[in-house]
Amino acid sequence: MLGHQLGRVDIFRELWPRIGQVTGRHTPSGRLTTGQVVLTGLTGTNGLRLRWTPTSADRDAVTRSLEEVGISALAGRPWEVLSNGEQRRTLLARALVREPDLLLLDEPAAGLDLPAREHLIEALDRVRTGLTSVLVTHHVEEIPATTTHAALMADGRLLAQGRATDVLTSEGLSDCFEMPLVVEERDGRFSARRRDAGRRPASS
Repeated sequence: MLGHQLGRVDIFRELWPRIGQVTGRHTPSGRLTTGQVVLTGLTGTNGLRLRWTPTSADRDAVTRSLEEVGISALAGRPWEVLSNGEQRRTLLARALVREPDLLLLDEPAAGLDLPAREHLIEALDRVRTGLTSVLVTHHVEEIPATTTHAALMADGRLLAQGRATDVLTSEGLSDCFEMPLVVEERDGRFSARRRDAGRRPASS
């Protein structure tokens, strides 16, 4: 991973600073503002570290990350009053604040309504060029248009991998979910529905 062999590298010292992670299960500790939650990404803690004073460079990094995901106006707002979508974009900014080489996204849009999901996906599409990201999802509608490659897994088995347009097909997803599906792609975004869903049976 990142040029190192697992088991032969100090994960915390060598790999952790180069990896950002977003999961909807993260819960900040303490009464933090949006900016402070992003700041904890520099220390890898749930809350602000005791006896730690952020430098001006640290604060500049927070400002850049908030701008990158489009929530600069929320910097001073308490975390607990943010909507689910705003919290998820805050966690994305938190993951980006260290300028990682690899971004891991574990179902980042889970539980979001359509507008919040689209705002998050737009933010993911704006993430800096050159950053490798890996997104895990059960819904093709959550895949950003900038995605280049995909893999399908079922029951712990790798079923297919390659360019997104070659893997995310009607046949591929039908095999993966064991259900006849129709997959459509438009402007880099995918959608899926059950084949013949909604079609009324012919009258006898």
